Amino acid sequence: TGKGLSIWDEFVHRTPSPIAEHSTGDIACDSYHKYREDVAILKYFGAGVYRFSLSWSRILPTGRVDYINWARVQHYNDLIDLLIANNIEPIATLHKWDFPQPLMDIGGWTNDEVISHFVNFAHLAFRTFGDRVTKWVTFNEPNALCFWGYLKGTLAPGRRGIEDGKRCVHNVLKSHAKSYRLYDRVFRPHQHGKVGVVIFTQWYEPKDPGNPSHVKLAEFAVHIVWGLLASPIFFGKYPDEYETFLRLLSQKQGTLSTPLQFSLSEAAELRGSWDFCGIAHYTTNLVEPTNPSHDSGGISDPLGIKLSSDPGWPGGGNTSSNWGFYVVPWGFRKMLNWIKKRYGNPPIYVLENGYQAHPEDGLEDHDRVEYHRSYINEMLKVVRIDGVNVQMYAAWTLLDSFEWGDGYTINFGVVAVNFSDPDRQRTPKLSGSFLKHVFMNNGFPR
Repeated sequence: TGKGLSIWDEFVHRTPSPIAEHSTGDIACDSYHKYREDVAILKYFGAGVYRFSLSWSRILPTGRVDYINWARVQHYNDLIDLLIANNIEPIATLHKWDFPQPLMDIGGWTNDEVISHFVNFAHLAFRTFGDRVTKWVTFNEPNALCFWGYLKGTLAPGRRGIEDGKRCVHNVLKSHAKSYRLYDRVFRPHQHGKVGVVIFTQWYEPKDPGNPSHVKLAEFAVHIVWGLLASPIFFGKYPDEYETFLRLLSQKQGTLSTPLQFSLSEAAELRGSWDFCGIAHYTTNLVEPTNPSHDSGGISDPLGIKLSSDPGWPGGGNTSSNWGFYVVPWGFRKMLNWIKKRYGNPPIYVLENGYQAHPEDGLEDHDRVEYHRSYINEMLKVVRIDGVNVQMYAAWTLLDSFEWGDGYTINFGVVAVNFSDPDRQRTPKLSGSFLKHVFMNNGFPR
């Protein structure tokens, strides 16, 4: 009641529908109403943390602080209190793409005005929930948000253009930095919490490791996908590869686009605006050069990058989002070591990692069990053998739900949801039982 429209409400109801099978997320797994049952499942699994998102549109229906929906604020208070009562640490995400439509009507993240509205939302959240929430994620996968929502237009809000994508990245970064400094200045002295960002990561492996051009291109790809957001937050500036990235993108359109610049004060505000390094990681691709004129619809095409996979890699089922999903656990280890080497071994929170499957695969999801077993094993290796400072791991996701442009045709959950049942019955899968044993032992049984 009282929720404002978000960009995803608008996006999924477009005609023609951009979502597989024309489905919407209007109800989805309905965790909003069934959170008590979901917390009970978390307790049964022995989960130590639970990351959830605050819906900006629920709390501030217009996106502004002109009206606060206190009934929805109470919902999050109840959830947080219930988690703590069950010895589960709450981790709150401020922005997981649930962006208020009224602010989209003035340009969304392309409009500098939105920065102050986000900081106001962050201030309200810190003030209201920060006495119990001590770990905060300002933005979830802002690189994916800006790439797919503003540059390519395949996800909400469905904008398409280099300048839109570029300005989205710039304003999201400034919003994060201002929110971080707000917490640092006003709330940290008595709340003693931590603030970071979760950045989407994907490992890019040179197809021919003996070919210098393949090696250079793979390194370039990681610097763009990861470093475009991480470099400003760590070092106060965009990576050197950013200018080349924009030049290659704009050449195809016959235009010229150069990086936006941070002022000295903005760079100072950004530099070091992290208490932990949050990552979301799923898969790996092989990289080799290709003709930039080739276009299969991905960002890599105009960059002269061809992505592929090894025929021996499991997985890889295509989805409507055109994301080939491959099970490559050693790529996870390489990605974590890459961050250690180039970013000074920061404390890493792995806050998304999971396996893409289909509802018809049923409850005996052996492939998902093997995915989590192999990826967690590689993560333990980087901690115990490589000395990487990984401090937290969270599996994505607890429940089957609405996934991007794929709707309900794919799932990541370790708990099945019956979407044909109005009550959205939950049933733990084999993978849930596996993770329960991992959580009980804080790793694999000895």
